[in-house]
Amino acid sequence: MPEKLDGKVFINNMQEGLAKNILSTIAYYDVMDYPMTAFEIWKYLINDQRTMNNNQDRENKNYSLAEVINELEKEEIKKHVDEFRGFYFLKGKENLVEKRIERNKISNMKLKKARKIIFWLRFVPFVKMIAVAGRVGAKNSRSGSDIDMLIIFKHGKIFTGRFLATVLVHFLGERRHEDKISNRICFNHFITDKLEVCVQDLYSSHNYIFITPLYGGDLFGKLLEKNVWIKNYRPNFSFLENNLKTVNDSQFSRGMRFFLEKLFSSSWIEKKLKTWQTEKIKKNPLTEKKGGIIICSEAELAFWPDFENQGPKIFEKFQENLKKIK
Repeated sequence: MPEKLDGKVFINNMQEGLAKNILSTIAYYDVMDYPMTAFEIWKYLINDQRTMNNNQDRENKNYSLAEVINELEKEEIKKHVDEFRGFYFLKGKENLVEKRIERNKISNMKLKKARKIIFWLRFVPFVKMIAVAGRVGAKNSRSGSDIDMLIIFKHGKIFTGRFLATVLVHFLGERRHEDKISNRICFNHFITDKLEVCVQDLYSSHNYIFITPLYGGDLFGKLLEKNVWIKNYRPNFSFLENNLKTVNDSQFSRGMRFFLEKLFSSSWIEKKLKTWQTEKIKKNPLTEKKGGIIICSEAELAFWPDFENQGPKIFEKFQENLKKIK
């Protein structure tokens, strides 16, 4: 019985759980061509669901960085994982290291452009937080890709905020549309400061922990606190202020936003924009695309028409990796 376990057996079970978590983390990010440093493996450590069946009170077990580094040196890990230039990856994938370094450079260039756009987006009324998401947020972007953004608006103003943000970025000539994709801004996710999100799975946990807040970053910590399900997948993750140059408010931007919020404060405007946008979304052929996820509510707007080839496809390949290293 579990209560009869001596200390040695208990410690061995914990170490076995950590080894599974480390291998799962490396195997998952192998699908994304993303070799990881020891620190990243620790920070983004996946809670392997197989370790949750035996002892539920340890399902959110936090491991220290020292424990992860120590485990990476053990033969159980080394027979499946190689290391090069400080990055860990599945055996035979050394070529991913140079690819990741190159994509990191590309992503940093895109982040610089994103900051320039966010400088103007901070004037949009009711905006609370703006973050770069997707591959750029994870610093794993290709040169021809767009720049995904997550924006948080005041609750009750999501349709007004989305409309004004889209108009502004289109006016700046930076909105992704039709065949204009490379380095363009893609608004595919909006939530309100109620911080409620509908999709809660392993892939979504990856998306949220890898977003890069560039405006209103203090709200990101609250987003993580509100969505405790993320901790079930990523028990070690916690929000730390990054060293990127964020976009801050000025007296002028605060004053202009206050004026615009008064101008667009009418609930009639929100209601009309909601009706118009909802109808437009319904009529969009991508809304009916098989395997896509389109969310349209007063708390969240999300547009992932190709989701089947993202979350589910990545999970499928992840499972294949796990079978290989079983």
